[in-house]
Amino acid sequence: MKLRIAAAVAAGVVLIGIMAWPMAEPSEEIGAISYGDAVTLVILAFLTGLIGYFVSWPYGREIGILAVPSGLAIWAVRSRSVMALMQLNATVSQRQVILASLKWEPIFWLFVVAAGFAGVLLGQKIRSSLKTKQMQEKSKSNLDKYLKEVITLVGSVLVAQFCIRIFAQDVKIFDNNMGTVVAQPAVGQIVFAVSVSFGLAAFLFKKYLNTSYICPIIASVFITAYAASSYAKHLQYLVQYWPATFFSNAVVSILPIQMVAFGTLGSIAGYWMAVRSNYWREHDN
Repeated sequence: MKLRIAAAVAAGVVLIGIMAWPMAEPSEEIGAISYGDAVTLVILAFLTGLIGYFVSWPYGREIGILAVPSGLAIWAVRSRSVMALMQLNATVSQRQVILASLKWEPIFWLFVVAAGFAGVLLGQKIRSSLKTKQMQEKSKSNLDKYLKEVITLVGSVLVAQFCIRIFAQDVKIFDNNMGTVVAQPAVGQIVFAVSVSFGLAAFLFKKYLNTSYICPIIASVFITAYAASSYAKHLQYLVQYWPATFFSNAVVSILPIQMVAFGTLGSIAGYWMAVRSNYWREHDN
């Protein structure tokens, strides 16, 4: 199993994280990752998911989905920080433009991850002749199912955002107007904070509501959008009194690709940890 996981992760790291990096590498003028060749990236993500399915066979459906977010995680680590973007765009108007782009950028990265999922599903369809066991608990009604999904989505936003503010720690300084301002966390701290926070959210909602990792992954879009909107309210004050390295909270300092990539990996890990926990709980007696 460990070899299959490593093979799926390696497929994403090599195909997207390394080979495709030149088409995303940020320029000095822009400072942010470029996804101008979006169509090529989506196609590559689809093929990566397909390859991830077959290299992790016969558990491709469960493991192959790790390929694309693993590749994006390499980009997330190598990309510039939000602090660097703010330093390159020092005025209020420039930062407003940056915030507007960051606010909805997670939707694109989520679409790339979804393309990888689609590749996995195609691989499953190709090998559909081999029957696999799937443990599914049907809800009493569609309304009950949708209600659980809504609760999971909203709850994941709240849980992940709350935990990220705790785990993504750096220097905090008291401010009379805002209470505290937080310095840009190191990339390793961001990886830890986002992965653990989404992992915890997915674990809790799988364990107690029996929902999948899809809603926690989607939650990454809403967390970034809310953080950008919250930061925009304090933008004038921060530009006037604080250097670009400080933010109203730690969530704002996380790039969309970091939120989606590590949020996806953490959600999948948390989901399967809950599955394993439930299994051992049922068979422990």
